[in-house]
Amino acid sequence: MKILSKQKNSRMCMICGLDNEYGVNAPFYNMEDGSVMTVFRYKEQHQSYPGRVHGGMITAMLDEMGLRSLWAKELSEETFGVTISLDTKYRKPVPYETELIGRGVVVKNTSHFIITDSYIMDKDGEILANGRIKYIKMDTQKIQEGVEVHEEMPYLVEDGRTEIEGPFFDNL
Repeated sequence: MKILSKQKNSRMCMICGLDNEYGVNAPFYNMEDGSVMTVFRYKEQHQSYPGRVHGGMITAMLDEMGLRSLWAKELSEETFGVTISLDTKYRKPVPYETELIGRGVVVKNTSHFIITDSYIMDKDGEILANGRIKYIKMDTQKIQEGVEVHEEMPYLVEDGRTEIEGPFFDNL
């Protein structure tokens, strides 16, 4: 599937923060079908049991993809939201130090709420975890008083990727 554009990364976010040495440092891409996708690797520091990623880190990635799927759909990073519910399904162990694919899609978008579905898959398209997330749309000034949210997201690092390949589109 073709990539339309790349989204910005933040400084310290656990999932996308490029200055966070303990983070995932995941890139996110706006896809031609209106979804958001990422190709990423969890680190050994993200484990719960040996060989498996901690469920909190899995859920954090699903949550990140959820809101970013709205940005992919609208091709704008101006709309922000705060998670009000997240239902995670852990289907198979998620390994660290292995290339994984993430995908988020908007299910419903109203003037006050966003509902999204997010997936983490292996390179063969097997769904390892997925979630349905609901956000309330909120002005950035109300999310974090005194800090401009856009100042936290300064990095647009182009990487030359033009598509994401794989058999994973049939599984969703």
